[in-house]
Amino acid sequence: MKKSLVALAALAVAGVASAQSSVTLFGIVDASISSVSNKSDLYIANPLALINNPFALYGLPGSIKSSKTGLNNSAYNSSRIGFRGTEDLGGGLAASFWLEAALSNDDGSVGGGTAFSSNSTGFFNRRSTVSLSGGFGELRLGRDYKPTFWNLTVFDPFGTNGSGTALIQKAAGLETSNVRASNSIGYFLPPNLGGFYGQVQYAFHEQTKYDNGLQSALNNNSRGGRYVGGRFGYANGPLDVAVAYGQQTNGSNYLNGTDTNAKNLNVGASYDFGVVKLFGQYAQIKQKVDYSGANEPLFNPSTKMTGYLLGVTVPVGAGLIRASYGQVKTKIDQQAVLFPSLFTPAYEDPKANQLAIGYVHNLSKRTALYATGTYVRNKNGAGYTAGSGNIDAPFVTGYTSALTGAAGVYRPKTSIGYDFGIRHSF
Repeated sequence: MKKSLVALAALAVAGVASAQSSVTLFGIVDASISSVSNKSDLYIANPLALINNPFALYGLPGSIKSSKTGLNNSAYNSSRIGFRGTEDLGGGLAASFWLEAALSNDDGSVGGGTAFSSNSTGFFNRRSTVSLSGGFGELRLGRDYKPTFWNLTVFDPFGTNGSGTALIQKAAGLETSNVRASNSIGYFLPPNLGGFYGQVQYAFHEQTKYDNGLQSALNNNSRGGRYVGGRFGYANGPLDVAVAYGQQTNGSNYLNGTDTNAKNLNVGASYDFGVVKLFGQYAQIKQKVDYSGANEPLFNPSTKMTGYLLGVTVPVGAGLIRASYGQVKTKIDQQAVLFPSLFTPAYEDPKANQLAIGYVHNLSKRTALYATGTYVRNKNGAGYTAGSGNIDAPFVTGYTSALTGAAGVYRPKTSIGYDFGIRHSF
């Protein structure tokens, strides 16, 4: 009898323990046949160089066509595998962990994902966090999405995946790793604030500091890698709107007293009418060298990218039609633009427009077929393509004329891409 009571007590304790904590294995496997085709024109950054040698480019083709087709991954949802778990600590407190790795299921490797997903080569490169949450909100430590990335993916009908990814996300190279931050501390507001939500995040640069006399010689990049940002929004019923701002220190030069900073400001919104859902976003990313003293030069150029997207999704039975139109423009400070003339022409900002349309057919809650087609048009030397993930054919550099020995650079004038694939989640 006593043995039976002990056994029942042990089972009861085990039941309570299992009710208080849980671990889940989850993932997505996404594969597609993807293709991109570019028509690239010979790009001359400085036409004045031809005055001294007007025949320098003789023998170079005026345009080049390039294409690439193959098996791709993550063109609808990013392929991944992960483990997450939560333990109830009582009193409204909970501890949790989240370990998530990107997959390149087209070749079986780990640590892949889309071209815009991550710059980390670690195993759990998508997310690796431990958290403590309660009525105060959530404190999260580890590698996680940046606050400034959320608006770009949430308010994009294509979710920054595949050929339909918004141009402003494709153009986000001014900010080192604009998607995620490693070595970060994040705080999230509690979910019971009447629709208001928000987060702040700080990522350590983890650079070694030395005595002033040794810093520049032993580690001149003493602040590179630091990130700080935040996001605040409101979601209630069909409306969702949010604004985010972040600053990334791409690199520093202690000897010169400079920091190369990228500042990201974006806003996004969506409204669900039931029969149609509208999306919109605007983003501005600016990179500039900041000086700590009076050594700033008279002309301190900066590079600024601005972009917008308008999108829509339309549910049709078991399917979903997706479409978006967007533009991105790059403005580079130029001294010559102040005094344009015949010999110093005004600088024209590179820009591009993109139209994307797609359809998703849900075979079940976990399995879907999808198709996406994208058209990109570049102007003034912009070089964006409709490539998707590892299926891309970028512009050509260093093509040399057999007659003059001059090298040519070709930038895509137009680009067409598509994805046909299947996504399964578990």
